[in-house]
Amino acid sequence: MPVQGHAEEFRSPGSGENAAVGVLLSHGFTGSPKAMRPFAEHLAAEGYGVAVPRLPGHGTTWQEMNTTGWPDWYAVLDNELARLRQEHDQVFVAGLSMGGCLALRLAEEHGTDISGLVLINPSVRSDDRRLMVLPALARVLPSFPGIANDIKKPGVDEGAYDRLPLRALLSLSQLWKLTRDDLAKVTQPVLMFRSTVDHVVEPSSGRTVLASISSRDVTETLLEDSYHVATLDNDAPRIFTDATAFIRRLSDVRQVGADA
Repeated sequence: MPVQGHAEEFRSPGSGENAAVGVLLSHGFTGSPKAMRPFAEHLAAEGYGVAVPRLPGHGTTWQEMNTTGWPDWYAVLDNELARLRQEHDQVFVAGLSMGGCLALRLAEEHGTDISGLVLINPSVRSDDRRLMVLPALARVLPSFPGIANDIKKPGVDEGAYDRLPLRALLSLSQLWKLTRDDLAKVTQPVLMFRSTVDHVVEPSSGRTVLASISSRDVTETLLEDSYHVATLDNDAPRIFTDATAFIRRLSDVRQVGADA
């Protein structure tokens, strides 16, 4: 299946003193690496090793996405994490929306192999009552209208699908439950950005994460001038700057400990 031009993956090996640190970034449901590319380019310019893989079924067609599920998406990130762990001394994981959920799942499964999490409007649940009948709907309807381009900044297109593939959404709901059930396993430092106006992910997702993880180093930053796809919105520079400072602080702490 041909990949759309905007959906190309991004990788940078790192350079200089920050090359010892790798950062894995995950885009969201029906999106593509395009949503994370400016973030990735900022980190690469700082010298960090960076990887933004394209999750299976994304960046092609929504019909193809309906043939994939959360184990496929997770496997790509899991393999990328293993590669980054081989190439860098520390690895951080960042995710937008569903990417945040996948980042949390990686943290639950890999513990101290991950030095910290950056979550942007992570999704781990939905209050939409229609999801109660999703198992039945997914058998008879292929898709719903899409949820793309929830961006306050004018003229920005994230390049996501204009349809919501229901079989893939059903799989995502299964990932939500699995991740929620194990949130107490998350002990890594967490930096969470949450848009005060988000038309895709309800505030209950962020509240669930903060109430359930075991991390002691937790910062929540509210974004007042962005909608859901905040990495392409008005608050993007703040996300990039604060995330870089978060990564630098935690990598400096580890270096000080190693030198002591």
